[in-house]
Amino acid sequence: MARIVVVAKCKDQGKWEAGFKTHGEMFRSRYGITKPVSYGMGEDNRVVACFEPDDLATAMKSLDSPETKAAMESDGLVMDSVSVFVLDKELNV
Repeated sequence: MARIVVVAKCKDQGKWEAGFKTHGEMFRSRYGITKPVSYGMGEDNRVVACFEPDDLATAMKSLDSPETKAAMESDGLVMDSVSVFVLDKELNV
């Protein structure tokens, strides 16, 4: 199953985290996420979220929706810094 990783800069990590934690219903209903969403914060106000959707196409379409963009902006993401990666390959070690 593929995972999606979203990496971005934000204006304030505390504000971003508080806003991000309110999006559970959106992840369930719009993205079809039924597993926990992992996230973290790093230096230079960088943030990352990783989730495993039940349907990759649905999740990718939802990521590009006006509702998602509005939520990202409301949470304080720097929109031109947002990068999306699909993890659909594995290295067996």
